[in-house]
Amino acid sequence: MRSWVSAAASLGLLAMWTIGPAAAAPVTDEMILNGENDTHNIVTYGIGLRGQRFSKLSSINPSNVKELIPAWSFSFGGEKQHGQEAQPLVVDGVIYTTASYSRLFAVDARTGRKLWEYDAPLPDGIMPCCDVVNRGAAVYGDMIYFGTLDSKLVALDRTTGKVVWSKKVDNYQAGSSITSAPIIVHGHVIVTPAGGEFGVVGKVAAYDAKTGEEVWSRPFVEGWMGTFHGKESTMTGKQGATWPGDLWKTGGSTAWNGCTYDPDTNLLLCGTGNPSPWNSYNRPGDNLYSASTVAVDADSGEIKWHYQNTPHDGWDYDSMSAIVPFDMNKEGRMVKAAAHFDKNGFFYVYDRTNGHLVSATPFVTKLTWASGVDLKTGRPKFNEDNRPGEPKAGGKGTVVFTAPSFLGGNNWNPPAYNPNTGLFYVPCNEWGMDIWNEPISYKKGAAYLGASFTIKPLYPDYIGALRAIDPVSGRIVWEQKNPAPLWGGVLATASNLVFTGTPEGYLKAFDAKTGEELWKFQTGSGVVGSPVTWEQDGEQYIAVVSGWGGAVPLWGGEVAKIVNDIPQGRSLWVCKLHRS
Repeated sequence: MRSWVSAAASLGLLAMWTIGPAAAAPVTDEMILNGENDTHNIVTYGIGLRGQRFSKLSSINPSNVKELIPAWSFSFGGEKQHGQEAQPLVVDGVIYTTASYSRLFAVDARTGRKLWEYDAPLPDGIMPCCDVVNRGAAVYGDMIYFGTLDSKLVALDRTTGKVVWSKKVDNYQAGSSITSAPIIVHGHVIVTPAGGEFGVVGKVAAYDAKTGEEVWSRPFVEGWMGTFHGKESTMTGKQGATWPGDLWKTGGSTAWNGCTYDPDTNLLLCGTGNPSPWNSYNRPGDNLYSASTVAVDADSGEIKWHYQNTPHDGWDYDSMSAIVPFDMNKEGRMVKAAAHFDKNGFFYVYDRTNGHLVSATPFVTKLTWASGVDLKTGRPKFNEDNRPGEPKAGGKGTVVFTAPSFLGGNNWNPPAYNPNTGLFYVPCNEWGMDIWNEPISYKKGAAYLGASFTIKPLYPDYIGALRAIDPVSGRIVWEQKNPAPLWGGVLATASNLVFTGTPEGYLKAFDAKTGEELWKFQTGSGVVGSPVTWEQDGEQYIAVVSGWGGAVPLWGGEVAKIVNDIPQGRSLWVCKLHRS
């Protein structure tokens, strides 16, 4: 789930630019498909379409990382601080980064000088559930694309910042918004709206990057029809099979954190969110395709396979965490695998060609809702006494303490994978919640939960933990604990470094093999963005967006009290090695 903030914004279109760069070379399909091998540019969210967040750069290494210093910092300005969860892109010496309240900036990568700024004109009454964040943009040709809090997809000229086209993806008045970063696949912009906490039905849609016309769409609740070139295509699942009555019409299951792409299979790997409402007694059945991993053909929008991580979810265990394709040698056999650290606390590995479950192991220390996962059936072994109780007439149901909390063992914040070490580096959180169900009925544009909760830390000395995990065995190789929750993404490099940020304001570097902390820099606000690296003029650079916010301070319960003194911010920091 993603907590919401009641935000009203009427910002007026603002496209300001000084003297912009010369016309840039177009970004091609080949560049995007090869993005994870390009050390000079970052042309897609996740560094590559597979979302491994691994760079082949090695100039900054464990021996010299302590010499990293700021090269420059850029402030987004204004009073629109809140959470800054973006991952920057870097193309031909220009950094493109989104910011809170649906803003997009182009900044000279050498000097930190603003080239242009676009502020989306937001209407009153936007309803983002988990702060006014935006996680990034996509580039293709001579345009740049991003989603807005009123659920539009906007294409801008990336040299000037002027609008080329803008398309409505979903209805913001019903609770829809877009906070995830789109990706480009075969000339199509892939986008996933949010809004499950308002009963918005999830979908993934593809738009023609040049014209903005919708190519196809695929809903993620059974009974809804997909579209292909403006006409109905096929139904998602079978109407009424796992949803009773008309509840499928407001079923949630939004893939609000976006999708990755596997070129080997031509599949989009999308994680879907919670079913709506949270109160599971309102909706008997498995409630497909909520809380699931869904593989969608990138050209047709047809579902090729799915795996439901939490059938009949009653804890808000979205499965929208990043699904990362990688190749794995397991017992002498190469597996085209995909890794998924679910909110529910299990680390899943799938065969990405067919969705077969290879393994499911805990990556957090406490799991109360299930005792494990049956590898034959793929279903969790539920502890039914840990399901929140059915509401009594006019009152609430039995309160249960459940771990992980609904904010998850891992949430939106993506892990990194280093193919050299064979390890995943994942930001984890150790917390639980008191949760109980309440009566609820659907009303358009209103919160549709039917549950309440209080989040509590599990341990007195830490909540967050950066963990290195072996996907073959599921074993935790090392961990670095952090007092506050970890809410930012991770970057791994070929020199065996791991970078991530903390709410306390630090960008940190760790040894990828041992976990030793090697360097840290205070950015002045909590870091909940995703770091990137690239080379320019013969030097390697590291960048991260800093600005505390997101779901934790809004919905964190007792945990929110622990972090309530962290200052907000709104800056892009760029670092490089000190040259004496």
